[in-house]
Amino acid sequence: MKSSNPIGERPVLSVPGAARRRRRSLVAATVVLMLVALTGAISPVASNELPNIVVIVADDQGYGDIGVQGAVGFRTPNLDRLASEGVRFDSFYVSQAVCGASRASIMTGCYANRISWHGAPGPASRQGLHHDETTLAELLRPAGYATAFYGKWHLGHLPEFLPTTQGFDEYYGLPYSNDMWPQHPTATDFPGLPLIDGTTVIDPSVDEHEQSRLTEAYTRRAIDFIDRQRDRPFLLMVEYAMPHVPLFPGRAFVGSSEQGAYGDVIQEIDASVGRIVDAIDRHGLGERTLIVYTSDNGPWLSYGNHAGSAGPLREGKGTSWEGGVRVPCLMRMPGTLAAGRVVSETAATIDLLPTIASFAKRSLPERRIDGVDLYPLLVAGDRSNVVDRPYFIWFGTELQAVRRGKWKLVLPHAYRTLVEPGADGKPGPYRQQRCGLELYDLEQDLGETTDVAAANPEIVRELQQLADQARTALGDSLTGVVGAEVRAPEKASN
Repeated sequence: MKSSNPIGERPVLSVPGAARRRRRSLVAATVVLMLVALTGAISPVASNELPNIVVIVADDQGYGDIGVQGAVGFRTPNLDRLASEGVRFDSFYVSQAVCGASRASIMTGCYANRISWHGAPGPASRQGLHHDETTLAELLRPAGYATAFYGKWHLGHLPEFLPTTQGFDEYYGLPYSNDMWPQHPTATDFPGLPLIDGTTVIDPSVDEHEQSRLTEAYTRRAIDFIDRQRDRPFLLMVEYAMPHVPLFPGRAFVGSSEQGAYGDVIQEIDASVGRIVDAIDRHGLGERTLIVYTSDNGPWLSYGNHAGSAGPLREGKGTSWEGGVRVPCLMRMPGTLAAGRVVSETAATIDLLPTIASFAKRSLPERRIDGVDLYPLLVAGDRSNVVDRPYFIWFGTELQAVRRGKWKLVLPHAYRTLVEPGADGKPGPYRQQRCGLELYDLEQDLGETTDVAAANPEIVRELQQLADQARTALGDSLTGVVGAEVRAPEKASN
């Protein structure tokens, strides 16, 4: 099995380092099995039972937008149930605080910069996720998994790049963001927004009524898939269009929350998650199913009352401050994952693929990836894969921050900050601001308010050295470094 190879852990192209990591992974796996055997507290899925995998992704849901993390004006009892029956991560990151790049990392286990998938590609894009990359579906399908993707794709909208060409048996959804349509509040050049089933456009121009039915449609398809595939292992990915603007709650949820339209769509997503979990449990699949719930990035603050909340975190979507890149993450698998546990170690969407590979007993892709395997941490509390790991935060091609342990080094860059929020679907203005080389102690200063770089020069130097390694591997346009390990996306054939 090829080991994942996070940047910064060893010199970038060190083959001996990779061998050491493989040995360490084997040791960690042995320790997990010994601990499980000795404690009896948890019992991984039997060797003859491949686990089902369900990954649910919300769009632009902030860190503070679930009940157990302080949501105000709406309730999320089903998400809170996932937290109480499973594991809640309170330091979980996306690879970039923007839709397309973030989803590429969920799908491949790579920093978006490794596979050159930046920003939020729209209908004019002529590129897609390269078919040489291994997706979650391509990881699991050879083992007999049924695979389905319902919702927002955003990894190439042309037919040759859609989910059914990337390992999924079924696809139904939008090829990119739901605001990339003629009714956009500030842009006027978008064509009609297509709804696709498989590779067939079944509605070339989705309207407001269709948008209000999307969450229900994705949920209904998900439940039907579970019903049909209950007797074989399956991978189900549900990536809701909401709460990305424009907001369209289903008819049954209009006015259901105190907050308004944003709360309404969150409560509809929450109810939908509950229905999916109930379908799994109804078939007696709960203990054989790993459920992951997360968001693709933080809240789009410029939309005011149509935006979510980052809670105590600084800024939001489109920035590398905590409010942009730290998101909710919940995992549930009764009997394997301890109920009610909170994980504070740094984890990220790039870790999902290697972690799911361990649960499903699959080898990792031949191509180098960046995530680490969380299985030992989740199953036996073994922190060896995550303790003091460096985590790198790019926006576009700019390396903007490095986190390790409690420390976050913010590198000099320009970022957007809100002037005043918009309202009712209209965005408010941002202004550009610059930050310098700044160090934050996230254990003491979650809101990134106090720069402590001057008091911790050695920490700054260590994190700068890690940043240099990341630049060498994956590039940094701020310093003009071209990454030696960057792989290209795939261009359309015609």
